[in-house]
Amino acid sequence: MSEQQHTHYIPEDGRPRCRWCAAAAGDAGYLRYHDTEWGFPVDSDFRLFEKLCLEGFQSGLSWRTILNKRESFRNAFAGFDFNKVARFGEKEVERLLQDAGIVRHRGKIEAAINNAQRCVELVAEQGSLAHYIWSFEPVALDAPEHATETEASRKLSKDLKKRGWKFVGPTTMYAFMQSMGMLNDHAIGCVTRDEVAARLKKFKRPSKLKSAP
Repeated sequence: MSEQQHTHYIPEDGRPRCRWCAAAAGDAGYLRYHDTEWGFPVDSDFRLFEKLCLEGFQSGLSWRTILNKRESFRNAFAGFDFNKVARFGEKEVERLLQDAGIVRHRGKIEAAINNAQRCVELVAEQGSLAHYIWSFEPVALDAPEHATETEASRKLSKDLKKRGWKFVGPTTMYAFMQSMGMLNDHAIGCVTRDEVAARLKKFKRPSKLKSAP
């Protein structure tokens, strides 16, 4: 969900937020996502895999659409436990194609299953998905990037593609890096920016042995 952060959106509470919040004005869930999730550092393998999958499903759609379907996605994809999703076969693909609660796109569904299989391989090699992902953390900047992709997102995208992952282009990976807290792209003046900065400062980068849940 990469967005330009030049101006602010000020909802009814009078507290300035990142401009992209205006896309769902009046949607309390969307605002809560901005205030409590977007940009906060994540070190759970399952949550990181969820974010990777959902960013892929978002391709060509709005993030609001995906966010509103997130619980259905979690139910459909076994809580994004990649060990379980990796065992999905054609029977599960057909089931998911009939699930109106998610985005019924065969290519994206099959990509999520493929990526789960690749994730199992990656964890066996790297020790944890979190350790691998955070190894691509860029040098912290004092201001938002105002970009759709960066050198760091291109590196992550290239490496994942080399490992056989799908729907992991550099723009998608930049949106993923923003959402999982690898960089603080909250707008300067946004009420959440300082909180995210403080959390990142205290955040312990994951080790190879970080547990999956």
